[in-house]
Amino acid sequence: MNHRASIFARIRNRLWQMKRRRRFARAVAHVHGSGFIVPKGEVLAIVLVRDGAYYLDAFFEYYKSLGIRYFAFIDNGSTDGTIARIKAEEGCVIDRAVLPLAQYEDLMRAYPAQTYGKNRWCLYVDMDEQFDFEGRKTLGLPALIGYLESRGETALMGQMLEMFPPTPLYVVKDLSFAQSLNKFVHYDISTVACFDYHSPDIEFNAMLRGNRLSSDKLQFKFGGVRGKVFGEACCLTKHPLIFNGPDVVPAPHPHLSQNVVVSDFSAVIRHYKFAGNVAARDAATAGSGDLAHGEDQARLEVLNAQSALTLHSDAAQEWAGIEPLYEAGFLTASDHYRRFLKDRAA
Repeated sequence: MNHRASIFARIRNRLWQMKRRRRFARAVAHVHGSGFIVPKGEVLAIVLVRDGAYYLDAFFEYYKSLGIRYFAFIDNGSTDGTIARIKAEEGCVIDRAVLPLAQYEDLMRAYPAQTYGKNRWCLYVDMDEQFDFEGRKTLGLPALIGYLESRGETALMGQMLEMFPPTPLYVVKDLSFAQSLNKFVHYDISTVACFDYHSPDIEFNAMLRGNRLSSDKLQFKFGGVRGKVFGEACCLTKHPLIFNGPDVVPAPHPHLSQNVVVSDFSAVIRHYKFAGNVAARDAATAGSGDLAHGEDQARLEVLNAQSALTLHSDAAQEWAGIEPLYEAGFLTASDHYRRFLKDRAA
């Protein structure tokens, strides 16, 4: 590309971004939670949702047990009981933006952080995820935040662990989400691909350049059981927990934030994507065309072709906590963090 063409490309992109932001600003509407304020010292959970009623009871139970008291939902056009269920829960705010997710997801995810979570810790979670970390059951979220703040770190890496049952998926498709949490106790990390955090082989590596690491052991991971079964090159790594300070860019990509200092260990995000009727969900999203990556269509083709599809194989392992994931190299452990927890517990 010559210099003049490069200039025109940048101008066109800038104009498109301005148009996109104007359209988002016109589309976003406040639905619930007048006067919503997150007190200093509290963690704000940020949730992008559409038709999430299936998950909400178990979702709130888990995250409230974690100590989360404030939730900011950005709704992408729910037509089930999602809005009513959220309104019934204390500590929630809801905004809505009914726009194509493929074009506006970054603005949707950034909006709650910039509107309610400035200079606050923000936990990005999806409805089908459970964020977990070493020390959760003993010292909890306050100790984790204390560790990060004591080291001047503004982000924690998390690795998504796809959970599944020992049976074919059709057997459990009618279970509630709470029931699925009890049945989906296996995972398979035998085919995970690993890359250095700043590897040029990561498609979005340019977005990571402003991030600093507290450990060179941190890696981005891709694939896993979804790659093995469906051929998805899905990214398993996220920055779920960030401090949204003045220089931080929250969630310009679903899996990362920018200008953060990433801590020296990683958390796990148990992912229950296959709970409920996944074929029906994928058919709905594939039909809408909202998702640019096409993974829903690829899954749907496999699910339709194999009525007794299972994710379980000889490589499956049963959930036994964080430690086996450290030992397998799926998660990164930190001696500093372990000493911190030990001192806090003393």
